[in-house]
Amino acid sequence: MNIKTIIFSALCIAALTLGASAQDRYGQRPPVVLSPDLTAPWVTQLRQNGTAHGAGTVVRQRRTISRQTVNRRQNARVASVRTSRTRQAPKMNPVYLPQIVDYPTGQKPGTIVIDTPNRFLYLVLGNGKARRYGVGVGKPGFEWAGTHRVTRKAEWPDWRPPAQMIAREKKKGRILPTYMPGGPANPMGARALYLGSTLYRIHGTNQPWTIGAAVSSGCIRMRNEDVVDLYERVGNGTKVIVI
Repeated sequence: MNIKTIIFSALCIAALTLGASAQDRYGQRPPVVLSPDLTAPWVTQLRQNGTAHGAGTVVRQRRTISRQTVNRRQNARVASVRTSRTRQAPKMNPVYLPQIVDYPTGQKPGTIVIDTPNRFLYLVLGNGKARRYGVGVGKPGFEWAGTHRVTRKAEWPDWRPPAQMIAREKKKGRILPTYMPGGPANPMGARALYLGSTLYRIHGTNQPWTIGAAVSSGCIRMRNEDVVDLYERVGNGTKVIVI
């Protein structure tokens, strides 16, 4: 073997060695795997900072806060409604609800007797019985007694306060209208029975809790349900005795 052959063989061997070395240098290497002991503290810290779960955690937290706010507002509304309900006007004493009672009297059936001190209106039925209703009567200084007849009946009557009442209430700082058409807001209520030529009436009221009290300027007031019932049972000319 001559010198040229030896040199060529040496160059080939060197080229093969370099190629293998290059493949080892630029070939795919296995992935780097971190030990759980190294990664765990970082993950724990990220979770404590609230960032380990990403934007989803923040959104859920916001939604939770939003729901809590809505719940607080809803609870506040419910409490407000309950409070307003507890502040409503007191209910009428059930003793003043209509009922049939014993009522011995010499008055003819169909006669109305109003017992002012006890706040009852009796519709005489005969045979010692009467239909009794609770009423509101004139406040102190406005009581009266007498015998009259029903001279007119009206459904949903209008209200024309007397001049004396307008002047009297004005001194108290309350301005009354000179006229108010009939309707649910009208203090005359659903029905009215006018008594003779007086300014007094038996009428309904939109304030049923006042039944059983001395609250009016002389008129006899009843629950709307009760005055409607009485209205259907009596006619013009009915005798009314106020005691």
